[in-house]
Amino acid sequence: MADVDKLRVNEEIRADEVRVVEPDGDHDVVPVDDALERARDHELDLVEIAPDADPPVCKILDYGKYRYEKQKEEQRRRKKSKSMEMKELRFRPQTEEHDFNFKADHAREFLEDGNKVKAYVQFRGRDIVYKDQGMDLLRRLIERLQDVARIDQQPQMENRRMTTILAPHKDK
Repeated sequence: MADVDKLRVNEEIRADEVRVVEPDGDHDVVPVDDALERARDHELDLVEIAPDADPPVCKILDYGKYRYEKQKEEQRRRKKSKSMEMKELRFRPQTEEHDFNFKADHAREFLEDGNKVKAYVQFRGRDIVYKDQGMDLLRRLIERLQDVARIDQQPQMENRRMTTILAPHKDK
C-alpha cells in the first residue's frame, strides 16, 4: 500500500476512469466525476489506494480516520520490532566482590529492559595464566542471572578475552 500521506484524494485523482469501492464493499468502473459524486453523497472522501492498477482503484472512506488508523498501525509495528541493544560488561580476572556485584546488578537491569548482555573477562599481560578465574567469574555471573537470562553463547576464549552472551528470557 502506498504511503498514507502521498495518496491522492478527491480532486487530486487524475485518471479518467477509476474502479470505485463503495463503503458497503460493492465496486465497479466509473468515470472519476461519478465516483466523486458518490463520495459526496456519502459525505466521505474518494481516496486512490492503488494508483498503478488499470484502472486505478479508489475507495470511498473518511480520509482523516484512514490516515489516523494507518499511523497507529505503523506505530504498533515499529514498537513490536524494537531492536535489541547489546550492552557490554568488562571484568578482569581479579575483579573484587563489590565490583562484581555492582556489574551483575547492572547486567540484571539491562536484561530486564530487554537488552542482550555481552560479558567478558579481559586478560592483559601475565593475566592469561588466570583463565580458570575468568571462567569462574563468568559462571558466577550466569548463575546469578539465570532467573532473568538465558545463555546465547557459552563462555569461550577469543584472543585475550573470555566472552559470554546473555539474552533476556522470551517471556519477559
